Amino acid sequence: MSMQALALFFLVTVAVGGVAWVFLYPILSGERQVEKRKESVAKPERATRASAAAAKTGPKVRREQVEDTLKELEQRQKKAKRPPISVRISQAGLSWSKRQFIIISVVCGVAALGLAFAMGLGPLVALGVGFAAGFGLPRWVLGFLKKRREKNFLNTFPDAVDVIVRGIKAGLPLLDCLKMIANEASEPVRGEFRAIIETQTIGLPLGEACAKLFERMPLPEANFFGIVISIQQKAGGNLSEALGNLSRVLRDRKKMKAKIRAMSMEAKASAAIIAALPVTVMLLVYITSPTYIELLWTEQLGRMMLVACLVWMSFGVLVMKKMINFDF
Repeated sequence: MSMQALALFFLVTVAVGGVAWVFLYPILSGERQVEKRKESVAKPERATRASAAAAKTGPKVRREQVEDTLKELEQRQKKAKRPPISVRISQAGLSWSKRQFIIISVVCGVAALGLAFAMGLGPLVALGVGFAAGFGLPRWVLGFLKKRREKNFLNTFPDAVDVIVRGIKAGLPLLDCLKMIANEASEPVRGEFRAIIETQTIGLPLGEACAKLFERMPLPEANFFGIVISIQQKAGGNLSEALGNLSRVLRDRKKMKAKIRAMSMEAKASAAIIAALPVTVMLLVYITSPTYIELLWTEQLGRMMLVACLVWMSFGVLVMKKMINFDF
């Protein structure tokens, strides 16, 4: 055999041995089984590390989401302190536009001005009456209707929250519970929840739609409800338990408000009697002896005394109102 044949045989042998070493030796020696076993042991360790890292970062992410939600709601609450006239009209439960409100204000002012001139009052007094009727009276009516609507809302809102809690515990989605209240509750709760459903239908997330309830009904109870729903939608959690706690808080606040009203009724009655006593005495004296008291508005000194008494009585009434007005 020549040297070339020996060299070729050696190279072929080495090549076959190398291929066998690469492909057959791991199978025969059990190295692949060892590697598979290492991977099977390492995968749970990596999963455990990943879950531990997620467990560490999970509460942090949730806390950040809750903080962001609370910051957004605080900004909305600051904006809602001085709402425009269109928002105040909707808060009063009226369907007027801003233009209609301005027209009604102008009509009230002109009517009061004409009535003052017809009664023979002076120009300055007539202008003051017209300004008060045109600028102050419509806004006072809005404030009165707004407070009455808020009172009716607070009377039925805890029951609506209880309905949501029972529906969620029964397995109903939150949106279906809101639709149930929007169809069966009494006004103004029904209208407000219908507005939430309509806002959510046009594409706004349910949490933000519930948070907008505070803009239409500027009450702490409505703000609590918006905060609970917004946080649950972003960070998750047991919604039925959170709303159950909210319902208890709402009922406790209602009981506390009624208790404060009962405890302050004596002070309010005393303040009303003290404020009405000078006017009542003045009317009785005028009925019994008019010439005796006419000096108060016929003489210059008497008019000055009337103005001074009016100012001091106004200060006294404001101080008493501040003392018996509880804000919580």
